[in-house]
Amino acid sequence: MSVNVVITGASAGIGRATARLYAKRGANIVLVARGHAGLRATADEVEALGGRPLVQVADTADGPQVEAAAAAAEEAFGPIDVWINCAFTSVFAPFDEITAEEYQRATDVTYHGFVHGTRAALKRMLPRDRGTIVQVGSALGERAVPLQSVYCGAKHAVNGFTSSVRTELLHRRSNVHITIVQMPAVNTPQFSWVHSRLPRHPSPVPPIYQPEVAARGVLHAADHPHRKQYFVGASTVGTIWANRFVPALLDRYLARTGFDSQQTDGRPTGESNLFEPVDRSPGSDHGAHGVFDDSSHARSWQAVTARHPVLSLACVGLVAGAAAAALRKRSGAFPTSREAPHE
Repeated sequence: MSVNVVITGASAGIGRATARLYAKRGANIVLVARGHAGLRATADEVEALGGRPLVQVADTADGPQVEAAAAAAEEAFGPIDVWINCAFTSVFAPFDEITAEEYQRATDVTYHGFVHGTRAALKRMLPRDRGTIVQVGSALGERAVPLQSVYCGAKHAVNGFTSSVRTELLHRRSNVHITIVQMPAVNTPQFSWVHSRLPRHPSPVPPIYQPEVAARGVLHAADHPHRKQYFVGASTVGTIWANRFVPALLDRYLARTGFDSQQTDGRPTGESNLFEPVDRSPGSDHGAHGVFDDSSHARSWQAVTARHPVLSLACVGLVAGAAAAALRKRSGAFPTSREAPHE
């Protein structure tokens, strides 16, 4: 039986890569975003890969539009099994250079869009007592960086909101699940169309991963939603744990390095999807990948081991065994207190 999935932000990046993976499973996929060209191209890919697409042009910042997309999804395919919140927009600039209108708009999409999606999903899942909601989060939801105050603030809010809803579901002993996947830097088109006031082209901070790495993490979370959160990429794990132990040290480090490390030598494109999609007209599809293919990783060993606990334990065992063998070899080169050296 086919799974019914709704993906917001499905026209590019992680959302689009996730749609492709679900299409390979033969899923029914409702594709939600603002850009007509990107959605149409994603729908064509879904069909080619064996899935059934339904395109829903909607602005996730608008609650009634999200509710209408949810209603259309169930009318076309039946009960929604998985709802994935992925849509976002942002502004790259120092906080004092971002207008109140820009801040409100980015927050409405990146935070309130997740709230609207979660509300629409729960409205249908709670009466049936089944279903899964996956939030696409970020390491920046715990460790903020300069120049991205609006995005970091929204992702922090998503973390708190999701934890609160999760505890309410646990209190109800509900069979509806909600989980979040914390992402690393990902090579998506956002860095070419993000609203920016930087003098140079915005850039993710390495290591950078391809959208397919992130998408595999989303599918794994949807298949195993009982955990509160998942991490994708060793950099995500390292960033979050470092922030918990030495936050003040990271503050000073990012104050020195965070401005240059988030810009390349190139000039900004001048495009911005903050208030209008950049893929509205035919031929303006941007695909799933951004412009950093040459420096992006197609695999994450951390993510692989996180999806396969047995493999993870085996790797730990191998490392521990190798360390023990090296220690024995090293200690064998020296006399112990019970043995006199041979003369």
